[in-house]
Amino acid sequence: MTQELTDLRNSILAGRYTDALAIVDELEGMSKKAILRQIKSFLKILLIHLIKNQVEQRLTNSWVASIRNSLVEIQDINLKENKKSYYINIDEWDTWLQEEIELAIADASLEVMNGKLNRKKLSQLVNKEHLISTATELLTFTYNYPMQELPDIIDEYLGELPGGENWQLGKG
Repeated sequence: MTQELTDLRNSILAGRYTDALAIVDELEGMSKKAILRQIKSFLKILLIHLIKNQVEQRLTNSWVASIRNSLVEIQDINLKENKKSYYINIDEWDTWLQEEIELAIADASLEVMNGKLNRKKLSQLVNKEHLISTATELLTFTYNYPMQELPDIIDEYLGELPGGENWQLGKG
């Protein structure tokens, strides 16, 4: 990025505005790609913990914290600087979830049931349609609730998942 900024400065100073605009476009593309990579990372963490919940039928404090943190971070990162638009729109999550689900299953296989299931076996056990539906509902909250309300909304929703009642009672 340093080289691009140097090239941008030189292009402006030399009056090569077409070159300068091309460099600005390149920098914008690099920035957007980095943001989308961050969102994907938090999306995978969200899916991993939802997979663990689905298969083990329980919910732990650390899983809740990871799910909540992933959603809060996605909400923050996904909102563009203008505070009016998003990098990933509410109706675009299905594609992102479909792309990330197998990677999440691979990573979750190392943790679910203490790693007793390999990736392939875990993939067969996971109800992917239900998993995507759950993740989509949670992601929808990031568009509909302000940051201050989001943790309570997430906790309320997670209380409805398998093992959620025990978690809410402090038995998780």
